[in-house]
Amino acid sequence: MAVVIQEVKSKWQLYQFVKFYNDLYKDCKEFCPRLILDEMHTFDPKKNPSYDVCESVQYLAYRDGKIVGRIAGIINRVANEQWGVRKVRFGWIDFVDDTEVSQALLDAVVAWGKSKGMDSLNGPVGFTDWDYEGLLIEGFEYLAPMASLYNFPYYERHMEAYGLKKENDWIEMQLQAQCETPERVLRIDKLVRERYHLRVEKVHSSKELERKFGMEYMDMLDEAYQKLYNFQPMTPRQKEHYKQVYFPLLNFDFVTIVVNDKNEIVGVGLGMPDISHALRRCKGRLFPFGWISLLRALRAKKMEVFDLLLIGVRPDYQGMGVNAVIIAEQHPYFRQYGIQRVETTSIMETNTRNIANWEMFPHKQHKRRRAYEKKI
Repeated sequence: MAVVIQEVKSKWQLYQFVKFYNDLYKDCKEFCPRLILDEMHTFDPKKNPSYDVCESVQYLAYRDGKIVGRIAGIINRVANEQWGVRKVRFGWIDFVDDTEVSQALLDAVVAWGKSKGMDSLNGPVGFTDWDYEGLLIEGFEYLAPMASLYNFPYYERHMEAYGLKKENDWIEMQLQAQCETPERVLRIDKLVRERYHLRVEKVHSSKELERKFGMEYMDMLDEAYQKLYNFQPMTPRQKEHYKQVYFPLLNFDFVTIVVNDKNEIVGVGLGMPDISHALRRCKGRLFPFGWISLLRALRAKKMEVFDLLLIGVRPDYQGMGVNAVIIAEQHPYFRQYGIQRVETTSIMETNTRNIANWEMFPHKQHKRRRAYEKKI
Protein backbone atom coordinates (compact mmCIF):
# COMPACT_ATOMS: atom_id res chain seq x y z
CA MET A 1 0.00 0.00 0.00
CA ALA A 2 1.00 3.62 -0.49
CA VAL A 3 2.58 5.70 2.25
CA VAL A 4 0.08 7.85 4.13
CA ILE A 5 1.25 11.06 5.85
CA GLN A 6 -0.75 12.40 8.78
CA GLU A 7 -0.16 15.59 10.73
CA VAL A 8 0.13 15.09 14.47
CA LYS A 9 -2.95 16.65 16.02
CA SER A 10 -3.55 14.89 19.34
CA LYS A 11 -1.54 14.15 22.46
CA TRP A 12 -1.78 10.43 21.68
CA GLN A 13 -0.33 10.98 18.20
CA LEU A 14 2.46 13.07 19.72
CA TYR A 15 3.22 10.23 22.12
CA GLN A 16 3.43 7.87 19.14
CA PHE A 17 5.65 10.38 17.33
CA VAL A 18 8.06 10.49 20.28
CA LYS A 19 7.97 6.77 21.01
CA PHE A 20 8.66 5.77 17.39
CA TYR A 21 12.32 6.78 17.70
CA ASN A 22 12.91 4.49 20.68
CA ASP A 23 10.97 1.67 19.03
CA LEU A 24 12.86 1.91 15.73
CA TYR A 25 16.23 1.56 17.50
CA LYS A 26 15.26 -0.87 20.26
CA ASP A 27 17.62 -3.57 18.92
CA CYS A 28 20.52 -1.19 18.18
CA LYS A 29 23.16 -1.53 20.90
CA GLU A 30 24.80 1.85 20.06
CA PHE A 31 21.55 3.79 20.41
CA CYS A 32 20.74 5.99 23.42
CA PRO A 33 16.99 6.38 24.08
CA ARG A 34 15.58 9.82 24.71
CA LEU A 35 13.40 10.61 27.68
CA ILE A 36 9.83 10.36 26.42
CA LEU A 37 8.51 12.99 28.83
CA ASP A 38 11.25 15.44 27.84
CA GLU A 39 10.50 14.93 24.15
CA MET A 40 6.77 15.47 24.76
CA HIS A 41 7.56 18.77 26.44
CA THR A 42 9.72 19.80 23.49
CA PHE A 43 6.60 19.93 21.30
CA ASP A 44 4.41 21.61 23.90
CA PRO A 45 4.24 25.40 23.32
CA LYS A 46 3.43 25.84 27.01
CA LYS A 47 6.63 24.05 28.05
CA ASN A 48 9.07 25.00 25.27
CA PRO A 49 9.78 28.76 25.07
CA SER A 50 11.25 28.31 21.58
CA TYR A 51 7.65 28.50 20.38
CA ASP A 52 7.83 32.22 21.18
CA VAL A 53 10.02 32.60 18.07
CA CYS A 54 9.20 29.38 16.18
CA GLU A 55 6.32 27.50 14.69
CA SER A 56 6.34 23.77 14.14
CA VAL A 57 4.43 20.90 12.62
CA GLN A 58 4.92 17.16 13.11
CA TYR A 59 4.04 14.35 10.70
CA LEU A 60 3.80 10.59 10.95
CA ALA A 61 4.15 8.23 8.00
CA TYR A 62 1.99 5.09 7.87
CA ARG A 63 2.05 2.01 5.68
CA ASP A 64 -0.60 -0.68 6.14
CA GLY A 65 -1.71 1.14 9.27
CA LYS A 66 1.72 0.90 10.89
CA ILE A 67 3.98 3.88 11.70
CA VAL A 68 7.06 3.75 9.47
CA GLY A 69 8.47 7.26 9.88
CA ARG A 70 8.25 10.67 11.48
CA ILE A 71 9.47 14.22 10.89
CA ALA A 72 9.10 17.70 12.39
CA GLY A 73 9.04 20.90 10.37
CA ILE A 74 10.22 24.08 12.11
CA ILE A 75 10.42 27.74 11.14
CA ASN A 76 12.56 29.88 13.44
CA ARG A 77 11.55 33.40 12.48
CA VAL A 78 14.25 35.16 14.51
CA ALA A 79 17.07 32.97 13.16
CA ASN A 80 15.83 33.51 9.61
CA GLU A 81 15.88 37.28 10.16
CA GLN A 82 19.31 37.07 11.81
CA TRP A 83 20.84 35.27 8.82
CA GLY A 84 18.72 36.82 6.07
CA VAL A 85 17.27 33.48 4.92
CA ARG A 86 13.87 31.83 4.53
CA LYS A 87 14.56 28.33 5.78
CA VAL A 88 12.12 25.69 6.83
CA ARG A 89 13.99 23.30 9.09
CA PHE A 90 13.41 19.59 9.45
CA GLY A 91 14.33 17.55 12.49
CA TRP A 92 13.23 14.51 14.47
CA ILE A 93 13.39 12.62 11.18
CA ASP A 94 13.41 8.84 11.47
CA PHE A 95 12.18 6.20 9.07
CA VAL A 96 12.49 2.62 7.92
CA ASP A 97 14.81 1.98 4.98
CA ASP A 98 12.28 2.90 2.30
CA THR A 99 12.85 5.91 0.02
CA GLU A 100 9.12 6.28 -0.56
CA VAL A 101 8.73 6.90 3.17
CA SER A 102 11.61 9.38 3.55
CA GLN A 103 10.58 11.28 0.42
CA ALA A 104 6.97 11.54 1.57
CA LEU A 105 8.07 12.88 4.96
CA LEU A 106 10.38 15.49 3.44
CA ASP A 107 7.75 16.42 0.84
CA ALA A 108 5.29 17.14 3.66
CA VAL A 109 7.70 19.57 5.35
CA VAL A 110 8.54 21.19 2.01
CA ALA A 111 4.85 21.75 1.23
CA TRP A 112 4.28 23.23 4.70
CA GLY A 113 7.35 25.45 4.38
CA LYS A 114 6.33 26.74 0.96
CA SER A 115 2.87 27.58 2.32
CA LYS A 116 4.66 29.78 4.87
CA GLY A 117 6.81 31.54 2.24
CA MET A 118 10.03 29.58 2.82
CA ASP A 119 12.42 28.94 -0.08
CA SER A 120 14.93 26.37 1.31
CA LEU A 121 14.90 23.16 3.31
CA ASN A 122 17.52 22.68 6.04
CA GLY A 123 18.24 19.87 8.47
CA PRO A 124 18.34 17.80 10.46
CA VAL A 125 18.36 20.57 13.06
CA GLY A 126 16.11 21.64 15.91
CA PHE A 127 14.29 24.72 17.08
CA THR A 128 17.60 26.29 18.15
CA ASP A 129 21.25 25.30 18.26
CA TRP A 130 20.67 24.02 21.80
CA ASP A 131 18.71 21.13 20.27
CA TYR A 132 20.01 18.02 18.54
CA GLU A 133 21.45 18.73 15.11
CA GLY A 134 23.36 16.98 12.36
CA LEU A 135 22.94 13.59 10.69
CA LEU A 136 25.52 11.05 11.82
CA ILE A 137 27.59 10.06 8.77
CA GLU A 138 30.71 8.61 10.46
CA GLY A 139 31.13 6.71 13.73
CA PHE A 140 28.12 4.39 13.74
CA GLU A 141 30.05 1.77 15.72
CA TYR A 142 30.44 4.04 18.78
CA LEU A 143 27.90 4.34 21.57
CA ALA A 144 25.70 7.42 21.31
CA PRO A 145 25.92 9.76 24.32
CA MET A 146 22.87 11.49 25.72
CA ALA A 147 23.75 14.81 24.06
CA SER A 148 23.97 13.51 20.48
CA LEU A 149 21.70 12.06 17.83
CA TYR A 150 22.12 8.54 16.55
CA ASN A 151 20.84 7.29 13.20
CA PHE A 152 21.28 4.30 10.95
CA PRO A 153 23.84 4.56 8.11
CA TYR A 154 21.14 4.38 5.43
CA TYR A 155 19.81 7.84 6.34
CA GLU A 156 22.65 9.53 4.45
CA ARG A 157 21.68 7.73 1.24
CA HIS A 158 18.10 8.93 1.63
CA MET A 159 19.16 12.56 2.15
CA GLU A 160 21.29 12.49 -0.98
CA ALA A 161 18.54 10.78 -2.99
CA TYR A 162 16.26 13.69 -2.11
CA GLY A 163 18.78 16.15 -3.56
CA LEU A 164 19.95 17.56 -0.23
CA LYS A 165 23.50 18.91 -0.21
CA LYS A 166 26.01 19.44 2.60
CA GLU A 167 25.75 22.84 4.27
CA ASN A 168 27.65 22.26 7.51
CA ASP A 169 29.67 19.48 9.16
CA TRP A 170 30.52 18.93 12.79
CA ILE A 171 33.10 16.55 14.18
CA GLU A 172 33.25 14.82 17.55
CA MET A 173 36.38 13.73 19.36
CA GLN A 174 37.14 11.12 21.99
CA LEU A 175 39.87 12.07 24.45
CA GLN A 176 41.94 9.89 26.78
CA ALA A 177 41.59 11.52 30.20
CA GLN A 178 43.99 9.57 32.42
CA CYS A 179 47.11 11.42 31.36
CA GLU A 180 49.07 14.34 32.74
CA THR A 181 47.64 17.73 31.87
CA PRO A 182 49.53 18.68 28.69
CA GLU A 183 52.42 21.04 29.38
CA ARG A 184 51.21 23.41 26.69
CA VAL A 185 47.79 23.71 28.37
CA LEU A 186 49.42 24.54 31.72
CA ARG A 187 51.74 27.07 30.11
CA ILE A 188 48.92 28.87 28.28
CA ASP A 189 46.73 28.75 31.39
CA LYS A 190 49.40 30.50 33.48
CA LEU A 191 50.17 33.07 30.78
CA VAL A 192 46.53 33.95 30.13
CA ARG A 193 45.63 34.30 33.80
CA GLU A 194 48.55 36.70 34.35
CA ARG A 195 48.25 38.71 31.15
CA TYR A 196 44.48 39.26 31.27
CA HIS A 197 44.02 39.15 35.07
CA LEU A 198 41.69 36.16 34.98
CA ARG A 199 40.73 33.70 37.67
CA VAL A 200 38.39 30.74 38.12
CA GLU A 201 35.41 31.51 40.33
CA LYS A 202 34.39 28.17 41.81
CA VAL A 203 30.71 27.66 42.56
CA HIS A 204 29.13 24.57 44.07
CA SER A 205 25.45 24.71 43.11
CA SER A 206 23.04 26.33 40.67
CA LYS A 207 21.70 28.47 43.52
CA GLU A 208 25.19 29.77 44.32
CA LEU A 209 25.82 30.42 40.64
CA GLU A 210 22.63 32.46 40.35
CA ARG A 211 23.31 34.31 43.62
CA LYS A 212 26.76 35.38 42.45
CA PHE A 213 26.07 36.07 38.80
CA GLY A 214 22.32 36.22 38.17
CA MET A 215 21.75 35.45 34.48
CA GLU A 216 25.15 36.75 33.39
CA TYR A 217 26.43 33.30 32.47
CA MET A 218 23.48 32.72 30.12
CA ASP A 219 23.96 36.17 28.60
CA MET A 220 27.64 35.41 28.05
CA LEU A 221 26.89 32.07 26.38
CA ASP A 222 24.42 33.82 24.10
CA GLU A 223 27.13 36.27 23.08
CA ALA A 224 29.72 33.52 22.68
CA TYR A 225 27.64 31.54 20.21
CA GLN A 226 26.74 34.36 17.81
CA LYS A 227 28.78 32.80 14.99
CA LEU A 228 27.46 29.28 15.44
CA TYR A 229 25.47 27.63 12.69
CA ASN A 230 21.80 28.70 12.64
CA PHE A 231 22.34 30.91 15.73
CA GLN A 232 19.28 32.58 17.22
CA PRO A 233 19.71 35.11 20.06
CA MET A 234 17.98 33.64 23.08
CA THR A 235 14.91 35.31 24.48
CA PRO A 236 14.72 35.89 28.26
CA ARG A 237 12.29 32.97 28.52
CA GLN A 238 14.66 30.66 26.63
CA LYS A 239 17.55 31.62 28.91
CA GLU A 240 15.45 30.90 31.98
CA HIS A 241 14.29 27.59 30.49
CA TYR A 242 17.77 26.30 29.63
CA LYS A 243 19.05 27.43 33.02
CA GLN A 244 16.32 25.49 34.82
CA VAL A 245 16.61 22.39 32.62
CA TYR A 246 20.38 21.90 32.58
CA PHE A 247 22.19 23.55 35.49
CA PRO A 248 20.43 21.92 38.48
CA LEU A 249 21.49 18.49 37.14
CA LEU A 250 25.19 19.30 37.03
CA ASN A 251 28.00 18.15 39.28
CA PHE A 252 29.62 21.54 39.90
CA ASP A 253 33.09 20.07 40.06
CA PHE A 254 32.67 20.12 36.29
CA VAL A 255 31.39 23.69 36.01
CA THR A 256 34.14 26.24 35.41
CA ILE A 257 33.43 29.98 35.50
CA VAL A 258 36.27 32.26 34.38
CA VAL A 259 36.08 35.92 35.41
CA ASN A 260 38.22 39.01 34.82
CA ASP A 261 39.37 41.60 37.36
CA LYS A 262 35.97 43.34 37.09
CA ASN A 263 34.30 40.09 38.14
CA GLU A 264 32.72 39.76 34.69
CA ILE A 265 32.25 36.26 33.27
CA VAL A 266 34.45 35.76 30.21
CA GLY A 267 34.30 31.98 29.91
CA VAL A 268 32.13 29.02 30.92
CA GLY A 269 32.87 25.32 30.60
CA LEU A 270 30.64 22.49 31.73
CA GLY A 271 30.00 18.81 31.29
CA MET A 272 28.35 15.85 32.96
CA PRO A 273 28.78 12.13 33.49
CA ASP A 274 27.71 10.00 30.56
CA ILE A 275 24.19 8.80 31.42
CA SER A 276 23.55 6.83 28.24
CA HIS A 277 23.74 3.44 30.02
CA ALA A 278 21.14 4.61 32.55
CA LEU A 279 18.88 5.77 29.70
CA ARG A 280 19.28 2.40 28.00
CA ARG A 281 18.29 0.62 31.20
CA CYS A 282 15.14 2.69 31.69
CA LYS A 283 14.34 2.77 27.93
CA GLY A 284 13.60 6.48 28.03
CA ARG A 285 11.05 6.28 30.85
CA LEU A 286 11.49 8.14 34.13
CA PHE A 287 8.73 6.24 35.92
CA PRO A 288 8.29 4.16 37.88
CA PHE A 289 11.99 3.52 38.54
CA GLY A 290 13.95 5.06 35.64
CA TRP A 291 14.74 8.18 37.64
CA ILE A 292 16.74 6.10 40.14
CA SER A 293 19.23 4.94 37.49
CA LEU A 294 19.56 8.46 36.12
CA LEU A 295 20.10 10.00 39.55
CA ARG A 296 22.80 7.46 40.40
CA ALA A 297 24.59 8.17 37.12
CA LEU A 298 24.43 11.94 37.63
CA ARG A 299 25.75 11.73 41.22
CA ALA A 300 28.45 9.13 40.58
CA LYS A 301 31.83 9.72 42.19
CA LYS A 302 33.53 7.32 39.80
CA MET A 303 32.76 7.12 36.10
CA GLU A 304 34.35 5.80 32.94
CA VAL A 305 32.98 8.24 30.35
CA PHE A 306 32.35 11.98 30.61
CA ASP A 307 30.39 14.19 28.19
CA LEU A 308 31.90 17.63 27.64
CA LEU A 309 28.78 19.66 26.89
CA LEU A 310 30.09 23.13 26.10
CA ILE A 311 32.80 25.73 26.36
CA GLY A 312 31.82 29.33 25.69
CA VAL A 313 34.09 32.37 25.66
CA ARG A 314 32.97 35.99 25.47
CA PRO A 315 33.64 37.34 21.95
CA ASP A 316 36.16 39.98 23.04
CA TYR A 317 38.20 37.25 24.81
CA GLN A 318 38.05 34.65 22.05
CA GLY A 319 41.42 33.62 20.65
CA MET A 320 43.22 34.66 23.85
CA GLY A 321 43.59 31.20 25.39
CA VAL A 322 40.66 31.26 27.83
CA ASN A 323 39.81 27.72 26.74
CA ALA A 324 43.12 26.58 28.25
CA VAL A 325 42.12 28.04 31.63
CA ILE A 326 38.90 26.00 31.54
CA ILE A 327 40.66 22.81 30.43
CA ALA A 328 43.44 23.17 33.02
CA GLU A 329 40.82 23.62 35.74
CA GLN A 330 38.70 20.62 34.72
CA HIS A 331 41.32 18.04 33.80
CA PRO A 332 42.38 17.20 37.40
CA TYR A 333 38.74 16.34 38.14
CA PHE A 334 38.77 13.89 35.23
CA ARG A 335 41.60 12.06 36.93
CA GLN A 336 40.01 12.33 40.39
CA TYR A 337 36.77 10.72 39.17
CA GLY A 338 38.61 7.97 37.31
CA ILE A 339 37.32 9.13 33.92
CA GLN A 340 38.90 7.16 31.10
CA ARG A 341 37.33 8.85 28.09
CA VAL A 342 35.88 12.28 27.40
CA GLU A 343 33.39 12.72 24.57
CA THR A 344 33.22 16.19 23.07
CA THR A 345 29.93 17.41 21.70
CA SER A 346 29.79 18.46 18.07
CA ILE A 347 32.43 20.99 16.96
CA MET A 348 32.04 22.78 13.65
CA GLU A 349 34.77 21.50 11.33
CA THR A 350 35.77 25.11 10.60
CA ASN A 351 36.32 25.86 14.31
CA THR A 352 40.03 25.08 14.17
CA ARG A 353 40.83 26.86 17.45
CA ASN A 354 38.48 24.66 19.41
CA ILE A 355 39.69 21.52 17.66
CA ALA A 356 43.32 22.46 18.41
CA ASN A 357 42.55 22.55 22.16
CA TRP A 358 41.67 18.87 22.18
CA GLU A 359 44.44 17.78 19.84
CA MET A 360 46.84 18.42 22.73
CA PHE A 361 45.40 15.32 24.43
CA PRO A 362 45.64 11.71 23.23
CA HIS A 363 42.59 11.66 21.00
CA LYS A 364 40.78 10.43 17.94
CA GLN A 365 38.21 12.17 15.77
CA HIS A 366 35.64 9.41 15.64
CA LYS A 367 32.33 10.93 14.52
CA ARG A 368 31.06 13.34 11.90
CA ARG A 369 27.65 14.94 11.54
CA ARG A 370 26.11 16.84 8.66
CA ALA A 371 23.36 19.38 8.09
CA TYR A 372 21.91 19.58 4.60
CA GLU A 373 20.15 22.23 2.55
CA LYS A 374 18.11 22.30 -0.63
CA LYS A 375 16.27 25.05 -2.49
CA ILE A 376 12.55 24.35 -2.68
